[in-house]
Amino acid sequence: MKTISILEFRSHPKATRELLAVRQEAVLTAEGKPVAVLVPVSTETLDDTVRAVRMARGQMALRTIRQRARETGRAQMTMTEIDAVIARTRTARRRRSRAAAR
Repeated sequence: MKTISILEFRSHPKATRELLAVRQEAVLTAEGKPVAVLVPVSTETLDDTVRAVRMARGQMALRTIRQRARETGRAQMTMTEIDAVIARTRTARRRRSRAAAR
C-alpha cells in the first residue's frame, strides 16, 4: 500500500487525489508512523464508505473482545455464570448511584 506523509499531503493535495483515483487507498503517515487510511469518496459513495468503515471497526472490536475472552477464560462461561456477573454488576451500580445521591 502506498504511504503518503502529512508533509506530502499538505504540499501536493492534487497529487494525493490523483494517486487515490488510481490506487484506491493510501496510508497517511506522521513521522513515519501510520495515522490514517485514505480512500477516495464522492458525494454518491460517502455514506456507503462511512458505513463500511464503521462496520470494519465494529468487527475489529468484536475480534478483540473475543480474543480477550479466550485469554481470560471467559469464553467458556455458561449463561448462568454470565447472568450472575450481570446481576452483581447491576447491584453494585445501583449501590454506587444511591451512595452518590446522598
